[in-house]
Amino acid sequence: MSFFTALLENPFLQMALAAGLLSSITSGIVGSYVVVKRISFIAGSISHSILGGMGLCLWLQRSGGISWLHPMIGAFAAAIGSAWLLGWIQLRYRQREDALIAALWSTGMAIGVIFIALTPGSNVELMNFLFGNILWVSSFDLMSLLALDALVLIITTIYYKRFLAICFDEEQAALQGAPVHQLYILLLSLVAISIVLLIQIIGTILVLALLTIPPTLAGLFTARLKPMMLIACALGAIFSLIGLGASYELNWPPGATIALIAATSYLTILLSKKRVLDKTRAIRL
Repeated sequence: MSFFTALLENPFLQMALAAGLLSSITSGIVGSYVVVKRISFIAGSISHSILGGMGLCLWLQRSGGISWLHPMIGAFAAAIGSAWLLGWIQLRYRQREDALIAALWSTGMAIGVIFIALTPGSNVELMNFLFGNILWVSSFDLMSLLALDALVLIITTIYYKRFLAICFDEEQAALQGAPVHQLYILLLSLVAISIVLLIQIIGTILVLALLTIPPTLAGLFTARLKPMMLIACALGAIFSLIGLGASYELNWPPGATIALIAATSYLTILLSKKRVLDKTRAIRL
């Protein structure tokens, strides 16, 4: 049975494709800000520090009998806390931000690994958060992604020009009276929320692929932010479709396949564009 035939009959594939398409909107828009602002390292630190919050909540849930304490609560708390802390670090300690960000990155992962080891029972759900399990997306997950898309579109519409100013010329924006620090923290908070919901699709380890590769690839074709966002959203949807199809045919993990398709496409287009430029320069000479 081919992928497209199975797609018409298999509800799991239909839900997975819907999740991929919805996540491409958030990853395209928020990821464009991440790439333009050059905060991919910060986004990576947030995505990995989430493991500490999830591990703590899972340990409290099973060892302390706190049944309502879902790992996603810890993920949101850790993501927002990390975003605010990283924003404060970058605004206050610019010269040493790389070391501090790396320290927070490794600390979050270390805390998560320790609590996972202390938690009794199976920890399959945390493995899904780490590596993603798009085939197990529920209706609630789709509604969460739809709500996230709406939130991203609303905030981007309201703060588009201000975000644009702090991404390209933060000092000029401050001179014009823009609340640069508050806007930067808001942007990092939006990145954090997006990461938490996107990890359900592609996992903590691979979330940066979906968040940064489509916008980076879109940046090869345009230098304007709005077209970059639109192209990134389209590329994210294409990668999700091709990745799901390839994972179905090859029996590979869907999240990893989507990330691999995105990375391979980026490298291929980058090398092809470089060859075209080299040929053009040779002709001119």
